[in-house]
Amino acid sequence: MKYVILIGDGMADYPIPEHGGKTALQIANTSNLDFIATAGMCGVVKTIPEGMDAGSDIATLSILGYEPARYYTGRGPLEAMGMHIPLDEGDVAFRCNLITEKEGRIEDYSGGHITNDEAKGLIAALNEEFSVEGIEFYPGVSYRNVLVLKSEYVSLEEGEIELGGAPPHDIIGAQVDAELPEDELLRHVTLTSKKILDAHEINERRAAENQRKANMVWLWSGGRKPVMPAFSELYGVSGSVISGVYLVKGVGRYVGLDVIDVPGATGYIDTNYEGKAEYAITSLKAKDFVLVHVEAPDEAAHLGDIDMKVKAIEDFDALVVGKVLRGLEDEFADTDEGYKVLVMPDHYTPVSLKVHTKEPVPFAIYHSHHRRSSNEKGDNKTGGFDEISAKDGRQLEARDLMPLFFSKHFS
Repeated sequence: MKYVILIGDGMADYPIPEHGGKTALQIANTSNLDFIATAGMCGVVKTIPEGMDAGSDIATLSILGYEPARYYTGRGPLEAMGMHIPLDEGDVAFRCNLITEKEGRIEDYSGGHITNDEAKGLIAALNEEFSVEGIEFYPGVSYRNVLVLKSEYVSLEEGEIELGGAPPHDIIGAQVDAELPEDELLRHVTLTSKKILDAHEINERRAAENQRKANMVWLWSGGRKPVMPAFSELYGVSGSVISGVYLVKGVGRYVGLDVIDVPGATGYIDTNYEGKAEYAITSLKAKDFVLVHVEAPDEAAHLGDIDMKVKAIEDFDALVVGKVLRGLEDEFADTDEGYKVLVMPDHYTPVSLKVHTKEPVPFAIYHSHHRRSSNEKGDNKTGGFDEISAKDGRQLEARDLMPLFFSKHFS
């Protein structure tokens, strides 16, 4: 049996009055997602536990069957692992956004979606100016970077999480002074970064080209490296992860999955959708499981751009879901056990709010050897993959999702 999980980050949304009360998933042309929902089983699953923040870190752990309350130590160490950054005992890693600060407020969580090369130049400038052993910035993808504090700079007790500031995409427009972390060192790093970056030649050039400056760092979701059981121990399959963002790569590495780097995978709307699908099918010739994550719908939702989000969902459907389904059918349909595909968002990111929310998300599972015909009564009453239709199906807690997916039975 081959197992595939396809995650469209932040696809789930609220009804949009300007579009006849339809959600982004209902507006979009999603023939492949709709096929999986109607020929398979569908429902909703709660990926964000009570009392925890809605984010891809928590949601991805939940989807893979790792209870966040037990295994989550912060987003920073997950991203560090994704970037192959070594963490010693006691070290704390932070997610380090390059943001746009303007007139004392947070204007943009992504520094105008700064390019990789520009980000590397700014991170290099920070390391040169700080030049303190034990405080190290690491460049990632675009605005997504990491800061590591060695253990001698950390005052946390064992098991504590250093949150830093709030996620910057949740506090657009907020006063910087009101949102700074409580920790004195983190405040110093944040405020000093503005002095270093604002006048940097990269930002001067961006300003001259009428682009937003990436003129401050924002430190959030710090923590120590977690310890988690291997995915193969839990489910008896070996496999891989494909994503354009280091967070998901880091989760994969911590649970013992291979990470496949796809050329052109950016974590944005210009990502190499088809390349992710091609590499996924190739990986299944050697292993039995692959997770493919696409960030683009979430990025569009954070920008509040419904047209961009619909386009990202349609690209995900056509270029990832459709291409993976065709590849699976060509390569594995005639095998004794066939294949199973799970499609879902990780969390809601409503364009009206531009932040993550905690509602249970739609999911659908298709088994190639147990396809429902159009005459069969299934979980889905309306024939599409969307938030409303899925409520007619299964109602799951996250801990139930992987056992259902890896079950040898269809339902």
